[in-house]
Amino acid sequence: MSNFFDGLETRAPEQREQDLMAALPGAIVHAQTQAPALARQLAGVDARAVTSRAALAALPVLRKHELLEGQQRSRAAPGPNDAEKVFGGYAALGWGQALRVFASPGPIYEPESARRDYWRFGRALYAAGFRQGHLTYNCFSYHFTPAGSMMETAAHAVGCTVFPGGTGQTEQQVMAIRDLGPSGYTGTPSFLKIILEKAEELGVRLDTLRRALVSGEAFPPSLRDWLSARGVQGYQAYGSADLGLIAFETEAREGLVVGEDIIVEIVRPGTGDPVAEGEVGEVVVTTLNPDYPLVRFGTGDLSAVLPGQSSCGRTNLRLRGWMGRADQTTKVRGLFVHPSQVAEILRRHPQAGRGRLVVTGATGADRMVLRVEAADAAPALAQALAESVRDVTKLRAEVELVAPGSLPNDGKVIEDARSYD
Repeated sequence: MSNFFDGLETRAPEQREQDLMAALPGAIVHAQTQAPALARQLAGVDARAVTSRAALAALPVLRKHELLEGQQRSRAAPGPNDAEKVFGGYAALGWGQALRVFASPGPIYEPESARRDYWRFGRALYAAGFRQGHLTYNCFSYHFTPAGSMMETAAHAVGCTVFPGGTGQTEQQVMAIRDLGPSGYTGTPSFLKIILEKAEELGVRLDTLRRALVSGEAFPPSLRDWLSARGVQGYQAYGSADLGLIAFETEAREGLVVGEDIIVEIVRPGTGDPVAEGEVGEVVVTTLNPDYPLVRFGTGDLSAVLPGQSSCGRTNLRLRGWMGRADQTTKVRGLFVHPSQVAEILRRHPQAGRGRLVVTGATGADRMVLRVEAADAAPALAQALAESVRDVTKLRAEVELVAPGSLPNDGKVIEDARSYD
């Protein structure tokens, strides 16, 4: 039996990049012609010319708040059809073509079509050891959010039967697992821990449960080891309701391997500018999903690309995993300061490298310090940066010039270090 879901996972990296870039112009044309909101986002873009990452990086980033606002505007105004009003013109399908509709906090509504493994979590399940003929015990929610359907459609793509356990009713879950004997669990890691603890309390052995694909929350090594000590090998998957699968863990335990059929960029928070390999930034994804063709969608999550390839044999990019949120907007002296403003300040000064705005002080006595990496620590540069801070944010800040490479590589552009005691 193959160790891989399909041959796409072991392509030569050069071949994968060539395939993705060859598919990109068609995906953009499809978005421009079939999804009115994306046509506005990509107005004036010659899709035929977008055949490289550099060309893709020149396109605007679509933020989640724009997706929400676009859907809200469409629902408030007359539209040509019900689906466009619900999805805000970002989807390329209507009622009858959409098999299901789900809602994420906001609310933001997402479509699911009848395409096999629509959310593309099948390869994550396969990497976690799920195989044809297995029974999958699915404890993700089956209402409102798509998580339950994500795992169910993935399990069907692998060839598994699914029990829709859902959430809650812990004692009943224990008894159902005892009776059915599933080999794998899908759901949040914390709920799996609750189930296993309840089984121990009841004196019930769940010996068939040997693997788990978990998502939706942090999966620290301590919890992974706790599960392993009870015979369950847990693997994590990273995705979203907008994009489906983004990356997944393999037996190598070396970061998360990016899924196929998407293009992942890591950009400097507050901008759309790609960062160097290894530098922490925001995860931006272009999906080749023809039903929901999001182009340069900013997830708001921080991560970084790991060098090299996984020892498991999969050849795609690897991410370090979820490392926090990119939206570090904070309020200083009654005014909001955004990462995009810090990016604009630095952009005005070519001598400046990376920057980090640190906010300190107690409540009501805020102090801002902009730390900037610069090879030349000339007082004139510090003064010019201070003036730009005042011009862009309408606030005053001290400026400290520091050595190149000395700022932490954690993706933070704004650090709120105030005391709220």
